[in-house]
Amino acid sequence: MIEAGAEFELVSNGTFLMDTRDGRSERHLVDRAVAASPRPVPRLLVGGLGVGFSLAAALAHDVEEVVVVECEAAVIAWNRDHTGPRTGGTVAAPGVRCVEADLVTWLRDHAEVFDAICLDVDNGPDWLVGDANAWLYGPDGLTCLGAHLTGDGVLAVWSAARAPAFAERLHARFSRVVIDDVPVARGVPDVVYVAQGPRTPGPDADGDGGGAP
Repeated sequence: MIEAGAEFELVSNGTFLMDTRDGRSERHLVDRAVAASPRPVPRLLVGGLGVGFSLAAALAHDVEEVVVVECEAAVIAWNRDHTGPRTGGTVAAPGVRCVEADLVTWLRDHAEVFDAICLDVDNGPDWLVGDANAWLYGPDGLTCLGAHLTGDGVLAVWSAARAPAFAERLHARFSRVVIDDVPVARGVPDVVYVAQGPRTPGPDADGDGGGAP
C-alpha cells in the first residue's frame, strides 16, 4: 500500500490495482448484483477485498452475511487500520466474515452456496497480476463459480476493460449476461459483467480461459 496525499493506493508487482479516490465501479459491481437478484440477497461472496468499496456496497444493502475471501494478509490488516474506515467497507463490521485464502483454492475446497458472488480479482480477465487467477475467468472457473450460486443467483465480475473472449465464456455458461460500462476519471470505462442462470456447458463451450493452475 502506498500513501498518496490523503489517499491510499494498492500496487502489486509494480502494477496499480486500485485506490481510495473513487470506487464507483467497485460499488456498481455489488449494486448490480443485488439489483439483478429476483429476491433478497441474504448471503453474498466478495472475491478480493481491495480497499473495501465492494464490501461497503454490500453493507449498505443490509446483506445478512458477507463472506470476503482475500489472499493477502497485509490487505486485510490495512483494511482494519486504514482503507476500511476511509471507504466504509471494514471487515470488522457485523455480518462480515473475512477469510484469508486464495480464492481459487477456497472455491475448490468449500461447498458454500451464495445468492450473489462479486468477483474483483486482479484487474479482470485480461490484465492479470497473478497467472494462477486466470482459472477464475476460464471455463472451469466459471463452472465452479456457478456451482456456488443458488439456482437464481447472480455472478458479477469486475474488469478494467471489455474482454470479448470472457464474455463469450459467460454466455456459454449462463442463460443471461448483461454488460455495463462504468465511466472513470481517466481512460477507458471499467466494465461490470452480470450473469444469471448457471447451466451445464455443452461440449463446444470450452472457451480459452486457461486450465487449472
